[in-house]
Amino acid sequence: MVDLVTIKRYAKIELARREFFGFCQALAPDFYKDSRQYLIDLCNEMQDFYESDDDILIVNEPPRHGKSRTASMFAQWVFGQNPQEKVMTGSYNETLSTTFSKAVRNGISTVKADPEVIVYSDIFPQVQIKRGDGAMNLWSLEGGYNSYLATSPTGTATGFGASILIIDDLIKSALEANNAEVLEKHWDWFTNTMLSRLEEGGKIIIIMTRWATGDLAGRALEHFAEEKKKVRHLTMKALQDDGTMLCEEILSRESYDMKVRAMGEDIASANYQQIPIDIKGKLYSSFKTYTELPKDFSGIYSYCDTADQGDDYLCNIIWGVYQKEAYVLDVMYTKQPMEITEPAVAQALFDFQVNKERIESNSGGRAFARNVKRILEQDLKSNRTDVSWFHQSKNKIARIISNSTWVMNHVYFPINWRDRWPEYYKAMTSYQREGKNAHDDAPDATTGVAETMYLLNGG
Repeated sequence: MVDLVTIKRYAKIELARREFFGFCQALAPDFYKDSRQYLIDLCNEMQDFYESDDDILIVNEPPRHGKSRTASMFAQWVFGQNPQEKVMTGSYNETLSTTFSKAVRNGISTVKADPEVIVYSDIFPQVQIKRGDGAMNLWSLEGGYNSYLATSPTGTATGFGASILIIDDLIKSALEANNAEVLEKHWDWFTNTMLSRLEEGGKIIIIMTRWATGDLAGRALEHFAEEKKKVRHLTMKALQDDGTMLCEEILSRESYDMKVRAMGEDIASANYQQIPIDIKGKLYSSFKTYTELPKDFSGIYSYCDTADQGDDYLCNIIWGVYQKEAYVLDVMYTKQPMEITEPAVAQALFDFQVNKERIESNSGGRAFARNVKRILEQDLKSNRTDVSWFHQSKNKIARIISNSTWVMNHVYFPINWRDRWPEYYKAMTSYQREGKNAHDDAPDATTGVAETMYLLNGG
C-alpha cells in the first residue's frame, strides 16, 4: 500500500512536469515559497510566454529577487518539455556566463543522494547530459546536438542556432548605465550576434534590472514594437505603490530605505524601482510645444553646427521669433556628406525665407558656409538670407548646460516633433547632465538657438 507521503511526492513530481513554478518549488522549496507571490507571477508569466506564440518577453525585477536563478531553472524546465530545444544564454561576462551554464548543467545532472529529496531526474528522467561532452559553456543532451551555449558580449556564438534566447543582466554599474557607448555596444552585440543565431520562430527572454532608457530592455521594447512583434513586458518594483515591499523576506522597507540613502535616489530608483537612471539624470526635463504657430514673426533665423568628425551629425535648426520666444520650424539632423547637406541647407533657408543663418566655422564650417551662400545666390537666385560664420571658442558642455534652462522655457517645438525629427528628438531627450554621451550635436545646435536669441535681445 502506497503511503500518503509517497502520494504527495508523486503529485509534486507530476505538477513539476506540468507547471514551471511547481518545478522550481519541487527543486528549491526554501526559495520558491507559496507566500512569495511575485515568484509565482514570474514563473507563470514565463511558462505562459513559452506556451504562447509571442516573440519576446522582457522582465524587469530588482536585484537579489531571483532573476538569474529563475532564468537558469527555466532553461532546465524547457529541456524537460522538449529535449530538442536549443537554448542560448548571454550574460555580462564570461565568468557569469560560465556560472549560468553550470547552474543549468548541474541542475540537470544532480545525483540523487536522499530518497526523500526530489531532483531533476525524478521529474524528467529522459533528459540527461551527453556522456563525454565536457565543455562547460557548450554542451548537448543525450540524443541532441549543441543543446546549450552560454556566451557574453566578449564571447562567441559562431555555429550555434538557438530556439530560445535568454539574456541575463548585462549592466552591472551606474557608470555603464551612463555610458552611451557601452549601451550601444550591448545593442550591437544583441542584434548582430545573438539575433543572428535565433532560429525561425524562436523566442527571446530579456531579464534585467532597468538602468537607462537606452539599455537593452528599453531598446528592445522600442525596436520589437516597431517591428510589430508580439512583446510581453513584466515590471516588478521593490517598493510597491501602496507602500508595501515586493517581498519583505528578501528586502525589508528598513533595508530598502538604508540602500536608498547609501547609493542615492537615482541609482536606487533604477535598481529597485525600474525607473531608468537617465530619466533622473537627463539634462532637459521637459520641452515646450505648440499646435499652432503665431501669425507674425519678427524674424526667421537659423543656426548650423556642421559635423566635426565622420561620425558626427550636422544639425541645422530654423526658427521664428515671436515676443522673444523661439518657435522651431525645421530641423535637419543628419550624417550625410557635405555635397548633400550644403544644397539641402540652402534650400531650407530659401523655403523658410530665413533672414539670418549663423554657422559655426570650426572644422570645415567656414567652407560649408561659403558654399551655402553661393548656392543661395547663384542657384536659387536669392539674397534674402544673410549667411555668416564664426569660430566657437567656448566650452561646448559648459555652453549646453548653462543654456539648458532657457531652452526648456523658451524654445517651442511642434507637438509632433518626435515623429518629424526622431533622431534629433532622441538626442535631445536622452542627453545626460553627467556621464558620457555618444553625441552632443543636437544640444549644441539648440544651445546656438538660445545664444542667437540672446544676441537678438541685446545680450
